[in-house]
Amino acid sequence: MPESQSNSNMTDVGDYLKLFACTAVMLQTILAFALTTHPSHQVQVGIGVAYNLVKFTAPAFIFGILYTTIRTSSASPNYRAYLNTQWHALLIPTIWWTNIYLLIMPWVQQVNHYQTLDQFIWQFINGNAAPHLWYNTMMLQFIVLMPLFWQLVKWCQTNPYRGLIALSVTTFVYFGWLWLYDQLVFHGPYMTRWYLLDRFFPSFIIYGVGGALAWHYHPIVAKFLQRYWFLLVVLACGSFYWINIELLQFGLPVKLTNAIYYKPSMAIYDLAIILLISAIALYQIRQHMAITRIVHYLAGFAYKAFLSNVFWQQILWLSFGKALVTRNPILGIIVIYIGTWILSFASAIGIHFGWQRLLTWIKKIGIPR
Repeated sequence: MPESQSNSNMTDVGDYLKLFACTAVMLQTILAFALTTHPSHQVQVGIGVAYNLVKFTAPAFIFGILYTTIRTSSASPNYRAYLNTQWHALLIPTIWWTNIYLLIMPWVQQVNHYQTLDQFIWQFINGNAAPHLWYNTMMLQFIVLMPLFWQLVKWCQTNPYRGLIALSVTTFVYFGWLWLYDQLVFHGPYMTRWYLLDRFFPSFIIYGVGGALAWHYHPIVAKFLQRYWFLLVVLACGSFYWINIELLQFGLPVKLTNAIYYKPSMAIYDLAIILLISAIALYQIRQHMAITRIVHYLAGFAYKAFLSNVFWQQILWLSFGKALVTRNPILGIIVIYIGTWILSFASAIGIHFGWQRLLTWIKKIGIPR
């Protein structure tokens, strides 16, 4: 069952990446809150290692979204239709959930807390309304810039070697950006003033370009992954060891803010994990496995589940989770994680079908919208 060009109902690599990323990202906030209970040094190290393990989520989201978008729209791109789709699928849920966090759970804000209307609006825009909403600010930039990725794919169509040129230039520029970030922002002179660069699109551009080119050259990519997946396992293990050594070099107590995306070791780890997930996806798709339909279905709700996950995590944390983690960190983290995942996807699916039924009822009784 090869991946189809433009069939949005077909399971693809992007579905796997989005579902893996959403499932993994839910653990990050839970681990961060677990550290606030002041666990033992051994538990802190374990939390840091676990955090690094799932520190591929934003790159995987970007790669997967670009992969699927290019697959389904590059043949006949329509920017206005694309923006309309994204408005309903992504931006409206983002607006609702950002308001929920700012108005109902203001304590989950990052960096600063709003006191005035201007500060409220700024927190809304910059992604500081909750620990995970910085991603929305970053992803919006890729949505706006999507025509550039369509043009990139079109440019590569005329010469098969242009993809290699584009990837090489992007890699060179990206690692140069990482060097600048390390020198100026990460524990640098502009650490507090320029922190918003962590959600500026150049910080993730390699994953956007990679996702677009991965679909455009998908026959070549599929053969490479099928033949050399074991090398990616070695690369992932080696880079995972590297990022953990870097984190532990900062000493104790463990601070998860030192485990950042914006360093060469993490970029290599993220790319290795993305390609390994892609290899798993392509294998299961080729084998016509039933799980591919489940992945496609859940991937359709992954972003909305992602938006709500901190809301449910906070309810579980404040009701019993904090006490459980304090007594038994490992059990507490696992219980909150499973509960958060179930509630996040259940709410995303439930709200979707509830809204559809409401619209059907409104249309049936003739209420103007």
